[in-house]
Amino acid sequence: MAGFFSKLKEGLAKTRNNIVHGIDAVFSGFSSIDEEFYEELEETLIMGDIGINAANDILELLRRQVKENHIKEPGECKSFLVESIKEQMQVGEAAYDFEEKQSVILVIGVNGVGKTTSVGKLAGLLKEKGRKVLIAAADTYRAAACEQLTEWANRAGVDIIPGSQGADPSSVVYDAVNAAKARHVDVLICDTAGRLHNKKNLMEELKKMNRIIDREFPGAHRENLIVLDGTTGQNALNQAREFGETADLTGIILTKMDGTSKGGIAVAIQSELNIPVKFIGVGEKLDDLQKFDPEQFVNALFAVDEEEQ
Repeated sequence: MAGFFSKLKEGLAKTRNNIVHGIDAVFSGFSSIDEEFYEELEETLIMGDIGINAANDILELLRRQVKENHIKEPGECKSFLVESIKEQMQVGEAAYDFEEKQSVILVIGVNGVGKTTSVGKLAGLLKEKGRKVLIAAADTYRAAACEQLTEWANRAGVDIIPGSQGADPSSVVYDAVNAAKARHVDVLICDTAGRLHNKKNLMEELKKMNRIIDREFPGAHRENLIVLDGTTGQNALNQAREFGETADLTGIILTKMDGTSKGGIAVAIQSELNIPVKFIGVGEKLDDLQKFDPEQFVNALFAVDEEEQ
């Protein structure tokens, strides 16, 4: 994980410049902890894509800790701020239950966010854990989607149920679910379309897939993971909101975290939507997707070395 931490730290450099330098300026610019100090800090967090809800929660906890620990100097409360952000990012004990149970994962999101590559990388992670994985190529609208996914399946060393271009995506899911049962697969991962000719159709298609899985595989543990592009900031938050109206989102895969100035959106999404970030991606290789570790993420964001953890 040390290599991943270094990549994450490097990838968050722009976000660090965006948020942390602003926070440091607030800490060094005030000689006492007063209302103006808190307001300035809140504004810096919001400007860094951390979001209004998360900023409020972080500051509420910070105020409490400052009071409890009788802190007078602004500089002294930076470590409490870092801990407060980590607190916001906790994933929850049951977040990765799907790794141990017979599960079906629908991977959803708009085109261009890294959905297909995330499916391949996730399959690789699960295979490494000794799970028997099957991929369903249910994005039948994008010409290269199945080819791309087949390539990733080969890299990960897992089987794939292909869907030909223009085929009914739900029929691909139907075939894949039945293949998963027949082959005693541990985890079935379904890639889905990111765009149909209108949004209503896309959402109806997702509902149909969910109904098929409910009907054909009632005992399976279910996950609906939405893939969001970390570089798009507030747009990513809006996408999660929209998809959340149709699918019961259980987690987020945050991609393209290498080189974004909007990495603070990871904190905002979790706080605003109460959906945990479960995986984070920082590159193109198979092992460039890892489980989200709040401790590691915030340490990388504030350039705290792993040894100091």
